[in-house]
Amino acid sequence: MPLCNGSSGYTTGMLSKVNGNSTEKCRRRRRRRIRMRRLQAKVAALCSERMHVLLQEELTRVGESTDMSGSSSSHGSGTQQQRTEEAWKRVLRSCFLRIDEIASTTCGECGSVGHQCDCARDTLGLTGSTAVVAVLTEETIIVANCGDSRAVLSRDGKPIPLSSDHKPDRRDELARIEASGGRVVFANGPRVQGILAMSRAIGDKYLSPYVISEPEITFTKREAEDECLILASDGLWDVISNDMACEVASECLREEDPAADHSFSPLVEGDSGGSVYSSRSASAAALLTRLAMGRNSCDNISVIVVDLKRSHTGG
Repeated sequence: MPLCNGSSGYTTGMLSKVNGNSTEKCRRRRRRRIRMRRLQAKVAALCSERMHVLLQEELTRVGESTDMSGSSSSHGSGTQQQRTEEAWKRVLRSCFLRIDEIASTTCGECGSVGHQCDCARDTLGLTGSTAVVAVLTEETIIVANCGDSRAVLSRDGKPIPLSSDHKPDRRDELARIEASGGRVVFANGPRVQGILAMSRAIGDKYLSPYVISEPEITFTKREAEDECLILASDGLWDVISNDMACEVASECLREEDPAADHSFSPLVEGDSGGSVYSSRSASAAALLTRLAMGRNSCDNISVIVVDLKRSHTGG
């Protein structure tokens, strides 16, 4: 039986558990939880809308002085490759820091950048978001990560993590937090200052300098055995292992595409109300989302699956 349904489209979700108790205290708590979820969604939407724009601006700023292709042609020495990687690190780091600054000066009520509005200032402003970004060149997969979203490569049926989760109890992150004067408190898991369950994020300026928005960046050489790349938030990874996610996504991509013999791909409704092209990648992302929901994931679920076989052949 096919794993993927051709009518499935790109799916993202936001899940939260709400207490059914009707007391005033619980109602206040529920309203605050819902409001915080909406603020988180605003930062996530801001990243989705602006990150690629900032990336294009930074690449334009670099200009033609640096080869950003990541190509290892005959003239591409180790020194040249090192320069290219350093250039990509500067570009991606700048993108994350700029989006963090924009998020930190955005009104939590109306979305106005720079608080150029009449809304009352919120002491917390927007709550933050994680971000994981992947750039594919002809020969390299570049991943930049901030927070506990994760990028996992499926290569020849085996999962290869391309990012490391930024958890407060990770040895190097714990040392950095303590060196900056902060502390990690165990309150339903390790949390920065007893509040945030991740050590890096975008938009959480109220926990600066302990929580930072600087991404970690990795470079992975592409190989013929690469099948797909999965980018997802912890709502997926909390309940689905790397192995299972890669197995499910790869199986979806291997199934025969019913739209392959048509002159166009069927359009399906996107999560933001627009239309997107149906594809096996979208179906794989939708299936992983449903699996996480079926396993009672209690966190936000965002999933993107990239078909590396198709992207490598230009399809």
